[in-house]
Amino acid sequence: MKLRKIIFLIAVIIIIDQALKIWIKTGQPTGEVVRVFGFDWFRLHFIENPGMAWGWKFGNETGKMILTLFRLAAVIFGTWYIGRIVKQQYSKGFIVCAGLIYAGALGNLIDSMFYGMIFDKGLHYDAAINDYISYGGIAQFSSNGYSSFLHGSVVDMLYFPIIKSNFPSWFPVIGGDEFEFFSPIFNIADASISVGVITLLIFQKRFFKKHHETVTSPTVETNTEISDKMQVL
Repeated sequence: MKLRKIIFLIAVIIIIDQALKIWIKTGQPTGEVVRVFGFDWFRLHFIENPGMAWGWKFGNETGKMILTLFRLAAVIFGTWYIGRIVKQQYSKGFIVCAGLIYAGALGNLIDSMFYGMIFDKGLHYDAAINDYISYGGIAQFSSNGYSSFLHGSVVDMLYFPIIKSNFPSWFPVIGGDEFEFFSPIFNIADASISVGVITLLIFQKRFFKKHHETVTSPTVETNTEISDKMQVL
């Protein structure tokens, strides 16, 4: 697979991810936005996430900065690694999976690094209450950001509550509690990472088998003597 093709794939994912994030952040307040095509199980629900994927947090602002720096290191490594596996002609499937994971990591890294600087409102940390607080109204682009470099919050909006019900009363401990599948709210970057990782786990044997077959070429034996007077074509 040629490098320009995987670069194109990564660029498309980043553009779609950032376009959707910017559209919803500058055009909608937090909370439910719309039920796509009227479906109850496919919604756009705007939230902001200060930490990891699926809304997990990573401590206070120090933890947030460490997480962002980790993402930055992962993207730098990923840049080198994708170039390496393309050069070494790994299987197309493996390269695509690596590209999906890389694109997702880069998409969320952009939010963490820059959104606090370019938007006037956003989920931010309040030292007085030792927690993150949300905001009212609709955010806009501004030179006076709601936070600083490396401290932006990630924008999430994709919500698929396919099943909403209750656990049977006879279930131990959780009997009668509400049950929802699929409850996390995520974004295109998260989805790209998930698809890449899951596909890689399912097909890893096939991907690495193809790579092994590519790099292992048969050796042809010959009894013909080659001298410096012979021209080898």
